[in-house]
Amino acid sequence: MATLDSLATPAILVDRVRLEANIADMQRVCTAHGVELRPHIKTHKMVEVARRQLAAGAAGLTCAKLGEAEAMLPSGVRSIFIAHSLADPGQAPRLAALAEKVDDLRVAVTSEAHALVLDKVAAASGRRLDVMMAVDTGLGREGVRDLAAAQRLATTLGRSPHLRLRGFYTHEGNFYGLPREQQLPRVRELIDRICAVRDAIDRTLPVWPGCSVSAKLVAEHGAGRVQAVRPGAYMFGDLFLSEITGVMPADAVAVHVLATVVDKPEPGLALIDAGSKTFSSDRTGDNIHAKAADGRDLAVVRVNEEHGYVRGAAVDALQVGERVLFMPAHICPVINLTDEVTVIANGQVVATWRVEARGKTR
Repeated sequence: MATLDSLATPAILVDRVRLEANIADMQRVCTAHGVELRPHIKTHKMVEVARRQLAAGAAGLTCAKLGEAEAMLPSGVRSIFIAHSLADPGQAPRLAALAEKVDDLRVAVTSEAHALVLDKVAAASGRRLDVMMAVDTGLGREGVRDLAAAQRLATTLGRSPHLRLRGFYTHEGNFYGLPREQQLPRVRELIDRICAVRDAIDRTLPVWPGCSVSAKLVAEHGAGRVQAVRPGAYMFGDLFLSEITGVMPADAVAVHVLATVVDKPEPGLALIDAGSKTFSSDRTGDNIHAKAADGRDLAVVRVNEEHGYVRGAAVDALQVGERVLFMPAHICPVINLTDEVTVIANGQVVATWRVEARGKTR
């Protein structure tokens, strides 16, 4: 097995101890309040992580695309929700095959216009599809915008022989960037909004919000009203979850990028061998792609494909050839940009895990 010193860089390091602690912590909160945990695998995209989530008590998995769901089947998952607007009848055979391999398959329905197309997808699959209605709670992406639209959609679904309404969901991604003190009031508004839609249509159906920023608060304050949460990045963490929203401490973040200083072309600037093909172009509101994980004032402030531009008070002390551990701004694209991750425990390399759902965008 390789050692940390022998790893080629850039390398994506997963701290197994922190990972398992984060999985257990979220599961503990959900279990304590009688709320199911249905993690979104779009962040980790790995069978090994899914297995750990299910073993800890997760009720099922959420996926963005059919390819992600297919890639997660070896985890032993029996309940899958595809939280994306399927609109291609050509996907019907794959959808039917997936349904045969699990006990519970649900897909998203996001509008009346989408329902009409999804009905054709379901008909082509030869199955009656269970659907979760998307409700927009402030992100401004998919989902019904008001109660009247939700009721019209429910009526459309009720007339379809191929679609059956099984619940309501939302993605409150607009919570990213919210400071800690604003989160609870917004969570209460979120719960009230989506439950009002559910209660007006069918009080017996479940509500499944989903966001790592709000998941614990939703579980704690939505007990008895919310039936499941669907966070994605909670077991890994990043700058958004630790530094910006404050929902996890920096020493709980489980994934970092190990990079090498490859040049110092001018005072106040160092170049590393990790650029947009490692960190992606995602950044914080302060235009930071990553920060040094050890607390030094080192920030990746710009990226080209193969280079990261590092500035900060500690940059002039860096040496060419030195290795630095960075915490990315947004972990989801970082994982999707790599074929495998290096797993460490107590500072030692213990495994390599494949990212089975990497690039599964269809």
